[in-house]
Amino acid sequence: MGSHTPPGPVSSAPVIGHRPRGRDAGRVLVLNATFEPINVCSVRRAAILLLKSKAELLEHATWELRSEHTAMPRPVVIRLVSYVKVPRDTHRRKITRRAVFARDGWTCQYCGSRSNLTVDHVIPRSKGGSSSWDNIVASCAPCNRRKGDHLPDKAGMHPRRTPTAPSPHVFIHVASPTIPAAWREWLPEAAGLFADAA
Repeated sequence: MGSHTPPGPVSSAPVIGHRPRGRDAGRVLVLNATFEPINVCSVRRAAILLLKSKAELLEHATWELRSEHTAMPRPVVIRLVSYVKVPRDTHRRKITRRAVFARDGWTCQYCGSRSNLTVDHVIPRSKGGSSSWDNIVASCAPCNRRKGDHLPDKAGMHPRRTPTAPSPHVFIHVASPTIPAAWREWLPEAAGLFADAA
């Protein structure tokens, strides 16, 4: 992905009016110096990067982080001051069920169902199929049982989309159960994916 110029001036405006609960309470989107989304980190890690002037605050909550001697806005989106080279070997990243579901829009690639999802090897392993991004798809349990150990042609079942290695944005979604609204303007290429899964 090329560099992304933010829409208009960066104002670091507060974007969250209440304290989120659960796992999402501790997630911060990290952008490279080029404004490219590269990671999700904890609030603690983001605060350390900000205090060490290794990152700048782009979006924050309306409430603050407080210690005995200081207070700072709770970060939501930060940008690294120095560019960090990000490996592009997405195909080498660990394949997990959640990453496959996110890549496939949380839908069965055979019937379009969004429930009871599992994963399927398009070419079964017993027929020489590999456990790679281009041979694994999201499948609902009924389709998985119906296809069984058959090749796609014999089963009459072909994935709706050809499976490929996912965009790096998929791993941002995997790292955070939901995508906060404040993140979405920084994830334009994946807006459709995140909208599907929210």
